[in-house]
Amino acid sequence: MDRTTIALQGTLAGFMAEMAKAQPAGAATSSTTPRPASLLDRLSPLPYGWDMLDDFSIDTFAKQIVGPVLTRAQAHDRKGRLLASGINFASQDYLSLACHPQIQTAAVEAIARYGVHSAGSPALMGNTTLSVELEQRLASFLGMRSCALFPTGWGAGYGAIRTLVRATDHVVIDHLSHACLWEGARGATRNVHSFAHLSVKELEENLVRIRQQDPSGGILVVTESLFSMDADSPDLQAHQDLARRYHATLLVDVAHDLGSMGPTGLGAIETQNMVGKIDVVMGSFSKTFAANGGFVACNEPGLKLAIRFGCGPHTFTNAMSPVQAAVVLKALDIVQSPEGQVRRQNLLNNALHLRQVLTGTGHTVLGLPSAVVPLVVGGIGHSRLLTRFMLAGGMLVNLVEHPAVARDASRLRLQIMADHTFEQIDQFAEVLAEATRQAVDELGRINQARPEGELLR
Repeated sequence: MDRTTIALQGTLAGFMAEMAKAQPAGAATSSTTPRPASLLDRLSPLPYGWDMLDDFSIDTFAKQIVGPVLTRAQAHDRKGRLLASGINFASQDYLSLACHPQIQTAAVEAIARYGVHSAGSPALMGNTTLSVELEQRLASFLGMRSCALFPTGWGAGYGAIRTLVRATDHVVIDHLSHACLWEGARGATRNVHSFAHLSVKELEENLVRIRQQDPSGGILVVTESLFSMDADSPDLQAHQDLARRYHATLLVDVAHDLGSMGPTGLGAIETQNMVGKIDVVMGSFSKTFAANGGFVACNEPGLKLAIRFGCGPHTFTNAMSPVQAAVVLKALDIVQSPEGQVRRQNLLNNALHLRQVLTGTGHTVLGLPSAVVPLVVGGIGHSRLLTRFMLAGGMLVNLVEHPAVARDASRLRLQIMADHTFEQIDQFAEVLAEATRQAVDELGRINQARPEGELLR
């Protein structure tokens, strides 16, 4: 496999696997006694692989934003060099609250009054009056009896599952659920069962089979209210009905639509009339509420106590800082205000306009109108070149590729903000047309020198 193929088509995981096949000099002390594996030596190919992407100007990952998160931004590459400057479709600040003056004021006032650090675990003395208030506000907002905060959204998803599920229990999880949910499931039990994305039929088939084999075991059903890779939503009522029918518990991750969608900001659980009716709701503040952190809410108060005193990512880590709590509280104020309604409508209008522009020019976009617009761009080779030319054209975008999605279904995961304008969206479409032409021409030039059966895609 030559350098062009590796850089334009091969995944870095595949590259590392290929490198691992080559035994380094001195790897064996005799013909039958291999040298013990070095955990760090396994990682030594990574700099070479990433630098190879850099050589081909397609290292478009690990970008560094310069300055505030706005609809126009500048980004450096992972080595600190200027990568792109232009319109930002790569940041998850859906309601454009990261630089909102009320949010900034709330953060400054919290620093002046409380300092910057909670200085303890929530199980001891890491809670603050602000974090306790936020738990109460969120529980009320979600129509639930209790809520527990986490310093990260990832920790909330992982920790909720690890707290609920014992080794003898079962997890039935949507195939496209977030990595934190999958890792929580696999860390909790060997009995992890996947069902096809959004398939109520396959969900029930799993539940029937499990109940036949294990009539008394615990079962957790896991899904999301808005999937960020495909921008689609499950039938939450059907999921909850099945969970109850088979004596299972439903957990729904609302990270991507809470605050940013629905008449009052409650996303799919609101539009599907499921507020307060789902067993366990967890989410992240990093998409709409301008802060790190996450939460788990439930109508069973025992879950909060189990999280507080027996959940690693909560019990044995530092609690959310007062600055984070103050920011989320102010963001929640805005979400629940008339201004929040206006921002959600602006966000929806922008999403609809972008989707209309893209489909009108022959492009494929997935899912429902939301802050996430997945634009399918094809194979890894083409998509990496396209991303390079998009950045060069002044469009900050994120490429999602295999293994996060199918090898031939790479996508630009475009992230809309309430403060984007139609003019910026139209400019994006113009740059996309030119970047697509450039990527096709460049890939064609490369393939001219390659054997017929080894064309890059």
